[in-house]
Amino acid sequence: MAYYVGVDLGATNVRSVVGDDDGTVLGEARDNTPRGPTGIAVTEAVLGVVREACAEAGIDPSDAVAAGIGAIGPLDLAEGAVENPANLPDTIDRIPLTGPLSVLLETDEVYLHNDTNAGVIGERFHSDRNPDDMVYLTISSGIGAGVCVDGHVLAGWDGNAGEVGHLTLDPHGFMTCGCGHNGHWEGYCSGNNIPKYARELHEEDPVDTALPISDPDFSAVDVFEHAGDDEFADHIISQLGHWNAMGVANIVHAYAPLIIYVGGAVALNNPDLVLEPIREQMSEMVMSNIPEIQLTTLGDEVVVEGALASAMTGGTGDRSRL
Repeated sequence: MAYYVGVDLGATNVRSVVGDDDGTVLGEARDNTPRGPTGIAVTEAVLGVVREACAEAGIDPSDAVAAGIGAIGPLDLAEGAVENPANLPDTIDRIPLTGPLSVLLETDEVYLHNDTNAGVIGERFHSDRNPDDMVYLTISSGIGAGVCVDGHVLAGWDGNAGEVGHLTLDPHGFMTCGCGHNGHWEGYCSGNNIPKYARELHEEDPVDTALPISDPDFSAVDVFEHAGDDEFADHIISQLGHWNAMGVANIVHAYAPLIIYVGGAVALNNPDLVLEPIREQMSEMVMSNIPEIQLTTLGDEVVVEGALASAMTGGTGDRSRL
């Protein structure tokens, strides 16, 4: 029996699974993503969860024949590393991944993907229809998309295709994204930036609100929890819906997907408040065919399942290679 490893490296959590040649998960492990002091600490966390998942599966790491990694970006595919991630502290400038994991597993078959590309691989691998034209969109601490066109997952020469969170939606640059640039989709609608956007809106129009705007721990969770009960919270959600719909419309016009699966913590925890405004505005924003827009079928497992599918299929996610 062959064994495979999947890794999901996010800005908040890092996790790993071990599966057999049927894709059955035999072991898994999770940890918080270190905030420093350097990227090596993150590398060590990745290796730690892989060791734990292998132990739970009852195998030695060297028994695994291949691994897939879905990671936050931006990536340096040539070096097998994450470079200057936007949603981690500035002290983390480089996170080596493929080299250290290859050494641990004693295999050169380690495939690194942007996390959303791993997501689209996972959705396509597990979909009943296995569509050739589809998108996986994550709205979480960051925003990004994995895109499959004509059966090919678009990675780009450097692995950074699909960074749609850094599309410029607002030419006036009202909000600054975590990457340092202005007007990006992620600067308005990501989980990390929703509180900042809410504060800016409130500063422009300081209406009465039950939202703890001045609390240092004010978060996106507070906004969604007050939906329907607080007029200002509803206004924020309406604005988020506008920007999200604009971003999705750009994806539709660029890639013509049949279906867009949406995941990430913001969407998974608030599906109606996130997806319905997008669906409602598509006919006003899209001049071509409007795709089906639905919540991911794999929940928060989508990236790690995609990484596992990548390992099983030589980095492609194509089930015909099994």
